Amino acid sequence: MSTTAVLHSEWIKIRSVRSVAGSLTAVFLATMAVTVLTFATVGQAEADKADADLVFGAFYALNFGQIAAISFGATAISSEYVNGALRISLAAVPRRTLFYTVKMSLVGGAVLAVGLVTSFSSFLTGQLFMGEYAVGLGEPGALRAAFGGGIYLALMALFAAGLTVLFRSAVAVLSLLIPFILIASFVVGDIAGGAADYLPDRAGQLVLHQHVESSLGPWTGLAVTAAWAAAALLAGWWALRSRDA
Repeated sequence: MSTTAVLHSEWIKIRSVRSVAGSLTAVFLATMAVTVLTFATVGQAEADKADADLVFGAFYALNFGQIAAISFGATAISSEYVNGALRISLAAVPRRTLFYTVKMSLVGGAVLAVGLVTSFSSFLTGQLFMGEYAVGLGEPGALRAAFGGGIYLALMALFAAGLTVLFRSAVAVLSLLIPFILIASFVVGDIAGGAADYLPDRAGQLVLHQHVESSLGPWTGLAVTAAWAAAALLAGWWALRSRDA
């Protein structure tokens, strides 16, 4: 089967499985819902604080969008482990590296496209509620943060996708990553100090800050997240190549 045919068949899988397509849509919808709710109620009050980072605050809702992105990465892969679907897929595409590369390219590409739209839309929509505290894309660091936010979401989806191939379970991956991002990352941050900036979520989110107070720069932090994603993808590739379907 040609690469184009594999791309087409795998894209059909993503579109046709309701939970997978729903989690991709939720990246945008959840982020926008939280943006409107937050900025319409407490946006200006938070911006009035002396230490407020107006650019970083503008992307607050991406914390929720990343949960949907991680869910998409995990469920897009875990559907292959239901009712022997992976055996059927590999019978159609015996070249496992090709199958894996196409699958991950679609996961990353889909979240990158949706993530960029989400990141820019969230920023621009939130500023409509900010009154005198509103900032534009011309604000130092804002355009970089908007692009970086979309890339960050794609990297987190790929991180989850690689781990799902390794563990063969979306439940296991989501049970690990979501509590870690929502709770453990902050606890580790308080204990480990600057070393916590090398965690996948904290490193990637440095790109959202206007003024980065870290040993890592905004793009270097995103590169650290990319390294985590690459390690997960490599582990997933090894697992797919070495295990029976």
